[in-house]
Amino acid sequence: MLDIRFIRENADLVQQNASQKGYDVSIATLLELDTSRRELQTKVETLRAQRNDISSQMKNGRPAPELIEQGRAIKEELTGLEAELKEVDDQFTDLLKKVPNMAESDVPVGASEDENVVVKTVGEKPEFSFAPRNHYEIADQRDWIDKERASKVAGSRFAYIKGDLVKLQMAIVMLVMNTLSDESVIAEIARNAGLTVSTKPFTPILPPLMIRTGLYDAMDRLEPRDDRYKIEDEDLWLQGSAEHVLGSMYADEIFDEAQLPIRYLGYATSFRREAGTYGKDMEGILRMHQFDKLEMESFSTKETSRDEHLLFVAIQEYLLQQLELPYQVIQKCTVDIGKPNARGVDMEAWLPGQDKFRETHTADYMTDYQSRRLNTRVRRESGELELIHTNDATAFALGRAMIAVIENGQTEDGHVRLPKAIQPYIAGREVL
Repeated sequence: MLDIRFIRENADLVQQNASQKGYDVSIATLLELDTSRRELQTKVETLRAQRNDISSQMKNGRPAPELIEQGRAIKEELTGLEAELKEVDDQFTDLLKKVPNMAESDVPVGASEDENVVVKTVGEKPEFSFAPRNHYEIADQRDWIDKERASKVAGSRFAYIKGDLVKLQMAIVMLVMNTLSDESVIAEIARNAGLTVSTKPFTPILPPLMIRTGLYDAMDRLEPRDDRYKIEDEDLWLQGSAEHVLGSMYADEIFDEAQLPIRYLGYATSFRREAGTYGKDMEGILRMHQFDKLEMESFSTKETSRDEHLLFVAIQEYLLQQLELPYQVIQKCTVDIGKPNARGVDMEAWLPGQDKFRETHTADYMTDYQSRRLNTRVRRESGELELIHTNDATAFALGRAMIAVIENGQTEDGHVRLPKAIQPYIAGREVL
């Protein structure tokens, strides 16, 4: 959440930002609650001091009747004020949590995703001598996907992934892990992007697949709850993406500045309800309740965090190029970047079977919005404590990556030509 001191000093700007992001929150009401809260806190602290003073006097011999009466009166008044303070503080906290993060100055102002900006388009769309097919038609022909039996076992929007498609997924995983754990590759990506950043590699990590309610909420990723899976009779949820359990892992901890940046590459099976119907999105494995994903997460200082975000974007482009996929880079507008985000960038790969670009990646820059509630801090070399800054970004959502590889590499006879970068991880095969 935002620092209340920043909100007090920039009330009009915060209100404007909330409106541009599409959040109906009254900053004036929040500041009224803040004033009441602080006034009540002062009264409560004064009464507590008086109570303590009277208690110390009553310890010496037989207390005077007037002291007993004063103590009783203070106790009654304090009980009422503490209850009032708790009510006001709860209202204040609830409203403060609804205030979105401030958008960066270069984020386009827009009221819908239609106002997102295509920054650039990279790569040539493949040309076919035949009508390109949807990935599901090819996978069905090759017996790579079985949704019918998965529906019998788990319900709709689940699938058995089989045969060579499993090998393709594992190959993509290994390509990404070997790429991001190689410092020389990180250095190359940063250099080509014109970034002067740490070349520290990513540490691969297999995180828990469940998260407690408090930390999910503190990450500001719990809502909308209808899109999440709750574990019955447990204070646990199935995570919806690896960054939910990566970004929260250092709650209430303090880094030393020399440790930063810390970069993780998380591989997790994630779960989302994905309510609603999406036409052709219901075919194949584009929108599933369960999906495997590689996610980047980093913890850095405030001075380096924006460049960290830009590095993540550059890594996403590098990985798409490794899979030889045409793509476009989208800068998301204010209403589409999300509540905790200061900036957001999407990548969309070309899908010949749908004759359109579809989202495959997103990069989220959160500044200190998440770490304020998580209480994750860094001790600077000066000894000063500051809130950490966080970034997360998709390395690959495996289902969508495979869809793009299948559709762009398809042949008329139903085979799939593989990108050169993948071939060493799948026994040197050039075609599936």
